[in-house]
Amino acid sequence: MKILLVSSEVAPFAKTGGLADVAGSLPAVLKAAGCEVAVFTLLYRETKKGDFNIKPIKKGIKAELIKAKFDFSLHHRNKDGVDFYFIEKDEFYNRDFIYGTPEYEYPDNAIRFGFFANATLAAAAEIGFKPDIIHCNDWQSGLIPFYLKHKSKNLKFFSGTKTLFSVHNLAYQGLFAKDAMEDVGVGYDFFTFESLEFYGKFSFIKSGLLYSDAISTVSKGYGREILRKEYGCGLEGLLNSRKDDIYGILNGADYSQWNPETDKFITANYSQSNLAGKKECKKDLLTHMKLPINENIPLLGIVSRLAHQKGIDIIAESIKAIINLGCYLVILGTGEEKYHKLLTGLAKQYPNNLAVDIAFDNALAHKIEAGCDMFLMPSRYEPCGLNQMYSLKYATIPVVRATGGLDDTIIDYTQKPKEGNGFKFQKATSEDFLTALEKAVNVYKDKENWQKLMIRAMKFDFSWKHSAQEYIKLYNKICPAK
Repeated sequence: MKILLVSSEVAPFAKTGGLADVAGSLPAVLKAAGCEVAVFTLLYRETKKGDFNIKPIKKGIKAELIKAKFDFSLHHRNKDGVDFYFIEKDEFYNRDFIYGTPEYEYPDNAIRFGFFANATLAAAAEIGFKPDIIHCNDWQSGLIPFYLKHKSKNLKFFSGTKTLFSVHNLAYQGLFAKDAMEDVGVGYDFFTFESLEFYGKFSFIKSGLLYSDAISTVSKGYGREILRKEYGCGLEGLLNSRKDDIYGILNGADYSQWNPETDKFITANYSQSNLAGKKECKKDLLTHMKLPINENIPLLGIVSRLAHQKGIDIIAESIKAIINLGCYLVILGTGEEKYHKLLTGLAKQYPNNLAVDIAFDNALAHKIEAGCDMFLMPSRYEPCGLNQMYSLKYATIPVVRATGGLDDTIIDYTQKPKEGNGFKFQKATSEDFLTALEKAVNVYKDKENWQKLMIRAMKFDFSWKHSAQEYIKLYNKICPAK
């Protein structure tokens, strides 16, 4: 089976979030399972700065939209047996950021990603890669199913090709003014409630949800949640009309990068059979974050986008109570400016218990996973989540809200002490969060049971191998001829 996977970001070439990790990890596992896979993404300034050995292979490929014709170049890199193709159009992508600055989104994002969809189809036809499935990811590739049904110049080439649209976060929708439709080759006759209009805006994600052959979400729990008004972001009506075509497939963890036995970023490696290195990692993290060295105090960690969705306000409200429970807390991340100021202010107020680093720092993220005793994820919603999976592998016990992928992957120790791998709470409130955290701290004080919990947590396997098999089953369901 031939799979063309389309993503606006792919690790390690360019990344803002978990989408890049999925697009960077899944293709190699699909390849190993027997699929022929090509990944199409964009050549950003960030990508050009990296030492990735990406080579140009074709120039002057044409993509046509209503108002303009564009020439672009195609670059290539083979990695782990997978062909990665990079669309180069400096006018659109040679910028400091992928989607916009910290202050605002780029005003031409509609044409930037409308072009991306159009250019992907043109480039695939140019190199003769005719896929059985085009696997689109999030709103940035949402126009591809529409183009295939209505507008592509290469409809004959793609005859028989099916589309899967994966929703990684429904809250990010690609909404633009009606005028943008003409820019990206979509007629105003599609600006209707039944088609691409969404509360007076032109919606890219609605295109993916409406015109794809099937829809997937990044966990079974999230697939159920988005059918409800609370999580549906205004699209729950459309999603319920297609609920028989929605499939939840949990993201996998890339254990080649996240494994305490082989991790190059941590001061000491460790395993289920020998946890001694974790104590050294805790000392190293405390030293790095300039907190007092005390191995007996529970060390809590957060690596997150600092946003309301992630429950950062719940953490901020709970700082004094966390300290009163006798804990240290380290926080790494970037996000909303108000949380930058709030958290750095709290760190100054409680310098002996709280350390905050407002940054994206991959090496420090690894140190936090290895050095902490517990990992906090009080998300209001979490389509999948990867850090709770990493934390389990590092024997860092998750304390999470029971939502989406967090609910799917964490078994509450309080409810099932012989099976549990973490602690869960139901309501997105500081009260519920602190109740769960207090239970975790009490178990932490029982060193024998805590060690059993750590070893059990490390045994959970959320590798991509299982998830890739689920995708292959879905591909076969969409395209049964193959």
